[in-house]
Amino acid sequence: MSLPDLGVDWIKAKIDTGARTSALHAFEISEFERDGVPWVRFKIKPWQDSQEDARVVECPILDRRTVRSSSGHKQNRIVIELMLRLVDREVVAEVTLTNRDKMGFRMLIGREALRRGFVVDPARSFLGGRAPHETRRRNRGKA
Repeated sequence: MSLPDLGVDWIKAKIDTGARTSALHAFEISEFERDGVPWVRFKIKPWQDSQEDARVVECPILDRRTVRSSSGHKQNRIVIELMLRLVDREVVAEVTLTNRDKMGFRMLIGREALRRGFVVDPARSFLGGRAPHETRRRNRGKA
């Protein structure tokens, strides 16, 4: 999966049909105004345990939502809109920003993004492919 708007060619994502909105790992989140419009600046690391390809991102804020995690905890999150490239298809999706540092996937793809013609097969994994071998190797163990 990739995030073309952010220049991220590959990010490890997990399909989560239990989540309505998609979620992206973000840290050092700060809000500001640009021309009277609320924006957010944050950092992302597409690769777990790696500073490789880390970048600073700025986006307009679409909304704020209270999200309940699978463990029942509520968190107020900023919502942005991003283009997602899933299996050679691009969809615009609402994405919440949250710290997923302790999670195995940098991003969750919620059911709203999947409603645009995707079918989920729970018996299969990595149907969209894996990161190219050279990309996985380049980023392995770099912290």
